[in-house]
Amino acid sequence: MNMLVLISVLLVEVIFLSFAIIVFRTGIKNELNKYFFSFLISFAALAALNYLSNLIQIGHDGLLIINKILFVAALAAFYILGSFATAITRRQQLPGTALALAITVAVLALTPFVVNDITIGDQAATSVGIQFGALAIVYFLSILALAIFVFFQLGSGARSSDRKVKAYSKNLLVTIGIAIIAMLVTNVLLPTLYNNFDLSTTGLLFGSLIIAGVGYAVVRQGLFDIRSAVVRSVTYTMVLATLTGLYFVAALALSTFFGSTFTSPQQTTSGVLIGLILALVFQPLRHFFDHLTRRIFFQDEYSRNDFFSRLNGTLASTTDLHHLMKIVAKEIGITLKSEQAFFFLYSTKQRPISVGTTGHSVLPKADAQMMDSFVQSHTANVIVASLLETDDVMCRMMVSHKLELILPLVQNDTVIGYFCLGPHRVSNYAARDIQILETISDELVIAIQNAHSVQEVKDLNATLQQRINEATHELRVSNAQLHRLDEAKDEFVGMASHQLRTPLTSVKGYISMVIEGDAGKITDAQKHLLEEAFTSSERMVHLINDFLNVSRLQTGKFIIDKRPSNLAKVVEQEIDSLLTTAASRNLSFSYTPPKRFPILDLDEGKIRQVIMNFADNALYYSAENTTIHVKLTIQDAVVVFSVKDTGIGVPLTEQAELFTKFYRASNARKQRPDGTGVGLFLAKKVIDAHGGKVVFESVEGQGSTFGFHLPLEKLRSVDNAN
Repeated sequence: MNMLVLISVLLVEVIFLSFAIIVFRTGIKNELNKYFFSFLISFAALAALNYLSNLIQIGHDGLLIINKILFVAALAAFYILGSFATAITRRQQLPGTALALAITVAVLALTPFVVNDITIGDQAATSVGIQFGALAIVYFLSILALAIFVFFQLGSGARSSDRKVKAYSKNLLVTIGIAIIAMLVTNVLLPTLYNNFDLSTTGLLFGSLIIAGVGYAVVRQGLFDIRSAVVRSVTYTMVLATLTGLYFVAALALSTFFGSTFTSPQQTTSGVLIGLILALVFQPLRHFFDHLTRRIFFQDEYSRNDFFSRLNGTLASTTDLHHLMKIVAKEIGITLKSEQAFFFLYSTKQRPISVGTTGHSVLPKADAQMMDSFVQSHTANVIVASLLETDDVMCRMMVSHKLELILPLVQNDTVIGYFCLGPHRVSNYAARDIQILETISDELVIAIQNAHSVQEVKDLNATLQQRINEATHELRVSNAQLHRLDEAKDEFVGMASHQLRTPLTSVKGYISMVIEGDAGKITDAQKHLLEEAFTSSERMVHLINDFLNVSRLQTGKFIIDKRPSNLAKVVEQEIDSLLTTAASRNLSFSYTPPKRFPILDLDEGKIRQVIMNFADNALYYSAENTTIHVKLTIQDAVVVFSVKDTGIGVPLTEQAELFTKFYRASNARKQRPDGTGVGLFLAKKVIDAHGGKVVFESVEGQGSTFGFHLPLEKLRSVDNAN
């Protein structure tokens, strides 16, 4: 066995095992990934066994065992390739009887009925021959049958109405077809007819064509979600190849220049010089090839931040529910390159609401209710059709409606609807696409609920106006009744024009009065219920303020109105307002107001929101019977405010994104599912607008410290009374 054959076998092993590592790291839960990973491993083993089966140094007994195992490995590789073909084309899988027959034939391959004996001659590398048993024909017919099955599956996929399946199948039909024919000729036909295994190892090299076909499908058609890994490998391969070429050119040039006088010191100097040159050009080359491969292979990429910006603008552009869902579905569908995108929403009316891109599927209510049961029994935030078993009823339903992704819209543990996406127009959805859907889930739910509430108010207004008109027409002869109707209409218009915060503030005030006993003595149970109602209304006020400020930020109307303010008193008032809530949770605040504190020019209302947000978070995420420490001091001409708790903390890997809009740490979402993720985002905007900075420290499971620093001299009021 010459060195060229050994190098060829090692090359095949490196190619197949490298691809297997990439597929494994992306996850093999997906059926397609699982079968392809299994094929890569089985074919790598087949190539190694094929090489070993011709090494006469192993001896007769060892070679006999290796050849028997080789026949089993070949059968396994072809069977797994058949399963991979069915997963590609989404056709019916190999029946259980086929697996039973394959196992039976594999067992026979280990007996003398298939490989009876081997012969070893005097030729070093090609001297191993095989004496076939009586049932060898059964083995070879089984191999042929599996090869025909692969051709049949890919051929039927090439005629599929699914554009992506058709593209995959056509590409793989050519590459896998050539590889199978070459391997059958060199590893089955010739050895059977002439008992000559000289070309067996060479035939296996054609297996690399399968990698070439799959690699093309990965990069250009998105067959697996491993394109980034493949492109990175291509980039570094091109860099190394270029550096190698530069080295040889430089060495050749220096050798030509010095000629026969190229002495050892000159060689050392030139080697150092070449090394320095290669070190200097490495980074520019890497950046060049990285940019080049990204332009070639990632033309369909999109900016995550730009998408979020456009989506936020879309959500803020209208309160009409149907129009909102239509433009949001269009925006997401265009960005993620979906064949269709639509919302399915349950309605208080009898018929659900279904709005989306032109020609989208219509989801029956019965199928939606089946999805409800699926969501309750599974933890995935996004349902991916390709990750489900093909015989799963959910998978069959999604395929029937041409759906690939379904995002459940959940509010307070209740499914209010679904956002559905069809197949990808270009390739497959990537993991980042699914992460983006998970990120915008809460934002979509809030926007839809707000639009739905506005729509209900509009419907109510229309209904009431219609009734008023009817009553006015019927009772026109009665001035007194007409007067009462006019008063009722005026009262309704006045009530409808009030801002949401006004009635909520009144509700808080009255509840507070009842709690304090202004309306008479109340029982402990009544007090507990009233305190819960007070806390809920207070949270609603803060929530409304937060979203109003987010809207102002998006429209450029976020204004800081600085006025002389007593920050020490503001902190004290906000902490006092939370004492009732803290007591209900068996928590306490530790805060000592500074005796003398300068008057500062601040936007008092927005600073109050920041203080309240930090303190309120500490309440919700702290364990019972603990103390929350609040501190306000001046250190080195800097106003320092902090809220320290011993709560759940923030995972280290998530701290960098904590102050971005709508982001919430994973442990926070579990403990408080109804949060919005805008409080910390707004707090940073407010403090930044005052010329200060937000400070934050946290250790998961041990607690967090939130606060801010403000420049004392820049904010000190000229009317400083203290």
